[in-house]
Amino acid sequence: MFKIRYAKESDIAFWLMYDKHLSENELLLKIRDRRGYIISDEDKTIGVMRYNLFLDEIPFLTMIYLDESCRGKGFGTQAMMVWEHEMSELGCKMVMTSTQVDEEAQHFYRKLGYKDRGSLFLDNTPFEQPQELIMLKIL
Repeated sequence: MFKIRYAKESDIAFWLMYDKHLSENELLLKIRDRRGYIISDEDKTIGVMRYNLFLDEIPFLTMIYLDESCRGKGFGTQAMMVWEHEMSELGCKMVMTSTQVDEEAQHFYRKLGYKDRGSLFLDNTPFEQPQELIMLKIL
């Protein structure tokens, strides 16, 4: 049975196993500001999700990660629906996310109604990576 809740300090060790891009100090801020979530199936923790505010106003999903054995079972979709509903309840008119062009996540987001709205190139920078697709959804 799907469950989602805000992350707590007791989740830090689990979280950092999945999220290699976030420092422990940044994670503590996510926990404080309720911008990090723990995704579970029954009593088993299976994933994490976090967001920031783009331009200090638009919720921008920066990561959703599910254990590989739990993908394709609807947990990601359910987590996104909960998050989008919460953002709508907070008065947000749209949400954003991004994914690299070489990642399958772009298809997941498009199925949920996200539209491509641009891209970012980080070549020749310390954050070298493939093109990043910027996507948004009107709530």
